[in-house]
Amino acid sequence: MDYGSMLGNAFEYTKEAVMGKWVKWILLIISSIIFPLIMGYMMEIYRGKDPAPELENWGKLFIDGIKLFIVELIYAIPLILVAMIFFGGSIALMAGGQGSDALMGAGIGMMLIGLIIFIILAIAIGLIAIFGGIRFARTDSFGEAFNIRAIMAHIGSIGWLDYIIALIIIYVVVGVINIVLGMIPFIGWLISLVIMPVLSIFAARYMTQIYESASAPA
Repeated sequence: MDYGSMLGNAFEYTKEAVMGKWVKWILLIISSIIFPLIMGYMMEIYRGKDPAPELENWGKLFIDGIKLFIVELIYAIPLILVAMIFFGGSIALMAGGQGSDALMGAGIGMMLIGLIIFIILAIAIGLIAIFGGIRFARTDSFGEAFNIRAIMAHIGSIGWLDYIIALIIIYVVVGVINIVLGMIPFIGWLISLVIMPVLSIFAARYMTQIYESASAPA
């Protein structure tokens, strides 16, 4: 897997999508605030459209974005349950155990165990959910979004190590940009708002290339 080529392709794709197209860029910023719209636009990118699609048919974008949000929310349910059980339980123990070292210790221990489980589960679900979202965009089927066997077979045909490295690279790139912007005083948040749709397009195109690097099972 040529990570540099994929980053370069995503950069050129994003540049073509927004550079010199200021009205479109402004509309994308607005779409990022009304988040189902930007998610619907990402669905269009996930479908493999090249060059980047124009902003049109707003109703369809909004509905597609809601659908993708539902898919991601369903994938997040195990994480929500773990957080409620372990973090909620630990807070209850510590709140009720003031003056009791044993209960406070149990509460802290429960929180640490919950945190470890949450992180492991988040990584495992995240690896599957990314392809689940793209598969949903390609098939428009909620069932296919959760076809875990097909998704795992697809990732396996790419190579789990290659897949994980590719994800680490995009997370590092986007994370570094966000950290740098966050360090800019006063106007950092404003620049982040302006750049947000650009990063969304860049990441969506990069993820789409990963998905297309091997044929998706039926």
